[in-house]
Amino acid sequence: MVALTRLNGTTIIINALLIETIEETPDTLITLTTGKKLLVLEKSSEVISLIQRYLQTIGVIAATYRSEQTEGPST
Repeated sequence: MVALTRLNGTTIIINALLIETIEETPDTLITLTTGKKLLVLEKSSEVISLIQRYLQTIGVIAATYRSEQTEGPST
């Protein structure tokens, strides 16, 4: 889960695994796989960093890296 700030200043916590796209329009627009769209104050680069940190915390990035080392990249 990733904590972000809505345009009105309230905090929203979203499931990082449901993020489909992130756009700067110039506000940051996040589209979820459910079709819901969220505008947040954080820049897209900051959102991406938060997502990467979250994925490292739950072990997704490390597991993918280990899998590629032992099984080779997927084609």
